[in-house]
Amino acid sequence: MELTEQIIGAAMKVHRALGPGLDEKIYENALCLEFAAQSPDFTQQQAFPVFYRKRIVGNLITDLIVSDKVIIEAKAASSISDIHIAQTLSYLSITGLQVGLILNFRPLSLTFKRIANIYLQENSEVHTDPRTQNLNNP
Repeated sequence: MELTEQIIGAAMKVHRALGPGLDEKIYENALCLEFAAQSPDFTQQQAFPVFYRKRIVGNLITDLIVSDKVIIEAKAASSISDIHIAQTLSYLSITGLQVGLILNFRPLSLTFKRIANIYLQENSEVHTDPRTQNLNNP
């Protein structure tokens, strides 16, 4: 089973148990319990330094990272918006990871979006070609 499918399955299990409309942090914590039961490797609230002009200007704190491969953004919003996608792309850029999942627990049924960030290297300059794919409509 693909890692993102495993994560979405865990999120659906949490959503079915808790229902919609709670605070994002509650779903994040419940996902941690579900991941611990399934034994995937994950970290919660990991800090990454953010640089501007080669100086640290702050820290990015991610919700969850699974298997050092997938950033998870837990949301409790009316819908997944363009700003959520842009935020996740920024997180991918800062962390150097390529895949993010936005999991929205507010609707009656869990909604999600898979975000991929592909880095192309040409002449030792890094160019970003962000692509998004909704797993609900492959």
